[in-house]
Amino acid sequence: MPSQFFGLNIAASALNAFQASVNTAANNVSNVQTKGYSKQVTNKEAGEGMRVNAKYGTTGTGVNAVSVTQLRDSYYDTKYWNNNGNLGLYQKRLYYMEQIQTYFTDDDTEKGFSTLLKTMFNNLDTTQHTNFDENVRKQFIGSAQSLATYFNGVATNLQELQGTLNNEIKSTVDNVNSIAEKIALINKQINQVEINGGHANELRDKRALLVDELSAIVPVEISEVPITNSNYPDMDLGINKYTVKINGQTMVDGYDYRTLSYEAREQKINQTDIDGLYDLTWSDTGVKFNAASASMGGSLRALFEMRDGNNAENFTGKIGTEAGSIQNTVVDGRTVTQITVKNPSMTDVEKLSIAEQGIITVLNNDYLYSDFTMNADGSYTFTLKQELNASQRSKFLGESVSIGKSVDAMGIPYYMSQMNQFLRSFTKAFNDIERGDAADPAVDLNGKEMGSFFVGKRALGGEYDFTDTQISSGSNTYYQLTALNFAVNSESITDPGRFAAVTRSEYTDGVDKYTLLDSLKKLESDTKLYRGTGADDFLQCLLSDISVDTEEAELFSKNYSNIESTIDMQRQSVSGVDEDEEALDLVKFQNAYNLASKMVSVMAEMYDRLILETGV
Repeated sequence: MPSQFFGLNIAASALNAFQASVNTAANNVSNVQTKGYSKQVTNKEAGEGMRVNAKYGTTGTGVNAVSVTQLRDSYYDTKYWNNNGNLGLYQKRLYYMEQIQTYFTDDDTEKGFSTLLKTMFNNLDTTQHTNFDENVRKQFIGSAQSLATYFNGVATNLQELQGTLNNEIKSTVDNVNSIAEKIALINKQINQVEINGGHANELRDKRALLVDELSAIVPVEISEVPITNSNYPDMDLGINKYTVKINGQTMVDGYDYRTLSYEAREQKINQTDIDGLYDLTWSDTGVKFNAASASMGGSLRALFEMRDGNNAENFTGKIGTEAGSIQNTVVDGRTVTQITVKNPSMTDVEKLSIAEQGIITVLNNDYLYSDFTMNADGSYTFTLKQELNASQRSKFLGESVSIGKSVDAMGIPYYMSQMNQFLRSFTKAFNDIERGDAADPAVDLNGKEMGSFFVGKRALGGEYDFTDTQISSGSNTYYQLTALNFAVNSESITDPGRFAAVTRSEYTDGVDKYTLLDSLKKLESDTKLYRGTGADDFLQCLLSDISVDTEEAELFSKNYSNIESTIDMQRQSVSGVDEDEEALDLVKFQNAYNLASKMVSVMAEMYDRLILETGV
């Protein structure tokens, strides 16, 4: 049977419970502007009934504040994280696409390709009518130099942007590793609190905020399962195992975490790549992490797509099955292996974008090659920097090979390749006219045979004038011409008279003829030069590619941003702190507390009467 003061204990329990509720509401109000904070509630339950020696059998014992927990819905969290990955992907892609778009600007504020090309052909037309005027020739050659400088500048800007992307990949990976470490540490702290029966609400909020940040970088999968006693599976230990997976691979497993490493490539993949591009691997296993895969999302994928995107036009082929398709040979006193690749995806020098020395992949293994040669039948011969044994050579027969990954996005390599493709096609057509043919070569004002008007600058000085016929790593062919080294030959710059307007047969009839200039002018609208369009439409083709990607990134970025707002509103409707709701709770808890106080007063009067007036 309860004591005479049992009612006072019941009233005291209400005071304690509603005091805890007021404190919790105060904590919510204090954190109404705290990022990532989840609303907390004081959970109350009726005290366990007490059996008494009376007709009613049991009596209530008051109320108990059993816990303070946060309000959070894992369903909305998961939806938010999934959407956040898509949003991060398109926002980052849009940011860099807008930068690329500015490099090809051609308007009143900045002269671009179309303006410079039109100026060059206008000056060529003027030269046609005043072939002897050295100043007019200088004007044409100067406009040709301006066109070359434009391409050099755009290519340099794209390379600098590739370097920026590479550095951002490094800093992003460092951030991912840091987040993984923090989550593993918080997992331990949470379990230390909750194993004693508490609820680590603030720590859980911090962890969820870290996952929010991580989900914008890489796709995440979260699981949290109770840890049980291995000897007594039904015994709940009060702690959980929290796991984070990125792109389907475990990164955080309870208190343990894995990190990603970035390693600079030994060789280039694409001819115009900058040195030192990073590839990612798992630090503990060395297994590659394919951040540009179709299953990826988040800003990290966007960075790789913009840095390495080749529109799925990387070099591919198959090693031949005939004898001699793989053979060892001696180069500079060292035995190496040469492989012959049939049915290559790149058969024209205009589209050839592989590096002189690079990495070729066979059976998922990377091998360094020191040089390559394009054979007369369209196949390629690559010289590896190592010797393959007989077993390896037999396994390689008929196997597929690739150089670089197929990245289905228009990134830096794609736009560099498109510029190179146009320049090689345009330059070859221009130079072929300027050279004439063997029977009747083109000559300058002094009757001297003309060579290549447009050339490629060599890195160590000198010029590529494209006189070789077989394409190889070190050949003097149009393979060596890129937007980075495109130039007018130095002789024409020094002596404007070197520019040829007639052939030798016409020169003997008089230098006032200009049949070659007629042919050169037709190149402006020659539809055979680039993707079925003339030279004057090159920029339009490229801007079309850029605008399509930019508009797509902008559209999806807006869509996913709107979805994020909707999901976040749903999430906040559950876990967010509403000031009006908290104010109402405070009034409600205050009234309950006051009522409990009144109960204490009533009980006190009853006890006074009982003790003082009845003598109990």
